[in-house]
Amino acid sequence: MRNVENYKKYFTKEYMMGPNALRLLSEIVEDNPQATSKGNVLDLGCGAALSSIFLANETTADTIWALDLWVSATDNWNRICENKLENRIIPIYGDALAMPFAHEYFDAVVSVDTYHYFGCEENVFAEKILPFIKKGGYALFVVPGLKEEPKGEMKSLMDEWATDDAYMFKTKEWWVEHIAKNCEEDVEVNVYESANFDLVWQEWFESGHEYGVRDKEYLERGLKDILNFVMMVIRRKEN
Repeated sequence: MRNVENYKKYFTKEYMMGPNALRLLSEIVEDNPQATSKGNVLDLGCGAALSSIFLANETTADTIWALDLWVSATDNWNRICENKLENRIIPIYGDALAMPFAHEYFDAVVSVDTYHYFGCEENVFAEKILPFIKKGGYALFVVPGLKEEPKGEMKSLMDEWATDDAYMFKTKEWWVEHIAKNCEEDVEVNVYESANFDLVWQEWFESGHEYGVRDKEYLERGLKDILNFVMMVIRRKEN
């Protein structure tokens, strides 16, 4: 993978917020190198901008725009400067559903472990994301998902673990239909499962984060058999 091991200093409870997002990012970028090979790339829901730093270092995109609603642009700017990437990354404080950019500005929009928080609502992609992607450009999304819909005791376990967030976990088949809704003629959608499920969870467990301890308990009780990470590659058609 694209030198993801060089970022191990960030595989700690101080930086990680869940299963290793940098490794998931590395996987989808390596699978689809053309998507981030040039121009302007939006890191949507960038958190502490570690994903933006990775994109700046490991792709040939010209500029990475690091947008987040919960981490201040100033904090991210300080991290960007510490990594000497102030000429490659621009931090923005903003809402994914009300973005302050020109339409068709981005060659790619990338979002890892974030899109499901706002993207499960109808028409979000067609109305709030797609307009900002250039014709011929891409969206690369990675979200936690399901191999199959849980039933019976497994559904009860899922609801107990994920509580109010359980509705955000969807199958890859659900995402294919959902993303393309009301923009079927404008996009090509490819959805598949991450090959790094076990590893990204193990790195989260090893971080020592208290939430990781809780997650490990639930996965060992059976959730690992129905969970996955859904990788979405959406290309905006040129015509």
